[in-house]
Amino acid sequence: MNGPTTPTTPPADAALPERSPLAPAPGTLIGSHYDECFGCGPHHPQGLQLTAVAGQHLDVTAQFTVKPAHQGGPGLAHGGVLVSAMDETLGTLNWLLGAPAVTGRLETDFVRPVPVDSVLHIHARVTGVHGRKVYSAAEGRIGAPDGPVAIRAQALFIQVKLEHFTTHGRPEDVQKILDDPDQIKRARAFEVNP
Repeated sequence: MNGPTTPTTPPADAALPERSPLAPAPGTLIGSHYDECFGCGPHHPQGLQLTAVAGQHLDVTAQFTVKPAHQGGPGLAHGGVLVSAMDETLGTLNWLLGAPAVTGRLETDFVRPVPVDSVLHIHARVTGVHGRKVYSAAEGRIGAPDGPVAIRAQALFIQVKLEHFTTHGRPEDVQKILDDPDQIKRARAFEVNP
């Protein structure tokens, strides 16, 4: 393997698994896992409202528009917001594996500033799986899928059981999900996993 080894670098014996039979079909919009999620939730007014589409393999493409509420420096996206977009997109890869997972580590490189009102196009892919560890990488480009690179990221996600969320989540939010048949349907897609 070329380059430095970091905690987000897959070990030599990591594999690229098959896409889950329950994964969204290539070209399909991957819906929000939670309507009020800061990253993908359509009902979060200051959120990214990021949309992601399943790729052909173990990859996704996503995009979001940088709004004035997302700025750090005058007229520029806040670095933490850009990291959130990368985290959300990398996390979406787990829909293709059919297993819920949480971020264990996320490393980012900021290449250039992203102006407010820009659309950030992100391409993410799984780079290996080792046990419950999912390794992935992403690149965010300004204005178009082939636009200038603004940010790169590598991540390590850890597959968890659904109880992780019901045990650690705020009780009123967990109950809200349990009372919503659409949310339960999304969660049931993951029940067969570790």
